[in-house]
Amino acid sequence: MRLDLLSTLTGVQSCALVGQDGLPLEMQGELGEALAAELAALQLSGERVGRRLGVGQVTRLAFTSDLADVVAVFTGGFALGAVLQRGIDTRSAQQTLARVALGLSKPGQGLPTPEVLPAQDGL
Repeated sequence: MRLDLLSTLTGVQSCALVGQDGLPLEMQGELGEALAAELAALQLSGERVGRRLGVGQVTRLAFTSDLADVVAVFTGGFALGAVLQRGIDTRSAQQTLARVALGLSKPGQGLPTPEVLPAQDGL
């Protein structure tokens, strides 16, 4: 799926894609479900910070904890993120997240949109 390439990168422990409604669309790894929930919360916080500081939309976020590095990209209402082993170079994960996000923002190349079926006689 969309996160397969990301999950194969060295050091990636979990990754997730969250939809515009805050519900997970794709998750991989042991922490995938928790990451999905936190990505939705981080996206809302980022929107608030950008608005209150007047700096515009937050599109990337990265932080380091005692045990892991977390990187995330926000685009078009979607949130994508990965938990990586602490100390791993996060550049390849950030680049892969950006490529996936770019695919989500391109019409016809991102998430499928509901199709309108033509009316059929007698139905």
